[in-house]
Amino acid sequence: MKAKSPDVMHTSSERAMRLAPEQRYAEELERLASADRDARPQGWRLSPRAVRRFILGDSSLHVSRKFYGDDPLVDRAIVTLMGHQGLMLVGEPGTAKSLLSEMLAAAISGDSGLIVQGTAGTTEDHIKYSWNYALLLAEGPSARALVPSSIYQAMRAGKIVRFEEITRCPPEIQDVLISLMSEKQLMIPELGDDARLFAQRGFNIIATANLRDRGVHEMSSALKRRFNFETVRPIRDHQFEVELILAQLQRELADGEGSVEVPRDVVSLLVTTFQELRAGVTQDGTAIKSLDAVMSTAEAVNVAYAAALQARHFNDGHLTVREIAGQLQGVIVRDSTDDTKRVRHYFDTVVRERGKRDTQWKVFHEAARSLWQ
Repeated sequence: MKAKSPDVMHTSSERAMRLAPEQRYAEELERLASADRDARPQGWRLSPRAVRRFILGDSSLHVSRKFYGDDPLVDRAIVTLMGHQGLMLVGEPGTAKSLLSEMLAAAISGDSGLIVQGTAGTTEDHIKYSWNYALLLAEGPSARALVPSSIYQAMRAGKIVRFEEITRCPPEIQDVLISLMSEKQLMIPELGDDARLFAQRGFNIIATANLRDRGVHEMSSALKRRFNFETVRPIRDHQFEVELILAQLQRELADGEGSVEVPRDVVSLLVTTFQELRAGVTQDGTAIKSLDAVMSTAEAVNVAYAAALQARHFNDGHLTVREIAGQLQGVIVRDSTDDTKRVRHYFDTVVRERGKRDTQWKVFHEAARSLWQ
């Protein structure tokens, strides 16, 4: 069989659906590095102050803000990664834990692609190393036959490695990290009694875990001690969340989807709905039942984007609450059958009452009514 050429095997980055942040924000990183006069920890591409600017933005250097919500958390995360402990980001699904870990790795190491994805099927090989068995049979154990894991590569190069959804891994697999994080070295007995890999300066681990998954595979006390825990919380400020969704929509819709008019009051209504169903209380303090579904900012962006595409391709290019209502069902019904009853009650009480005083809420109620019947 004829081998494929490199042009066939590798998709052009210009057509990629999503670039790594070190590629997407390459110009920002270059400007930050050029202007960076502060001391850099060994193995870091930028100083801690420049890493902060990359994540939280710097208008003087035309660096965009990438993480919204808790600025002191970003400072604490950067400080943790300068030390000997790993960083554990926990929170509800959709609170940008993975985004933050990705941006930290891109700014510190220039490489956000060293990842271990935690699943029930994650093995010790995914954390340490495996073997090219054709070479292993032909030559025996050798450095050439060894296939390094992402953690192995990060230790060797002195980079940040990301461990996503760590609590989805069985406890015995999680605990493989204990010695790696304590000793900062990896034994390779197949290559000899003294064969070992010493982690280079700059190596550290950023792990993430969803609060809803805690207890599925609870972390051992010994492993917990190797991490500093930071909780990433949902955005509570209404106007701030509106601005964030509008900005995200602008970026998404700029990628060739055509012109869509996105009224601010429509996004504001969406944010109000999500915040109330998320918190289990309305803006005026009335208690309602919160949902099992994840009503995160990321989900709100997905709903708004899908609604905008519907408005663009099937309607007149003007986003309305009718499209928003139509896209809500996909978020509501995926987790719990009880959520449909709770949302119906929300629309029959809160939304209906607001519709008596506000046309937008009235249209929203009428558009959603058929979805919950």
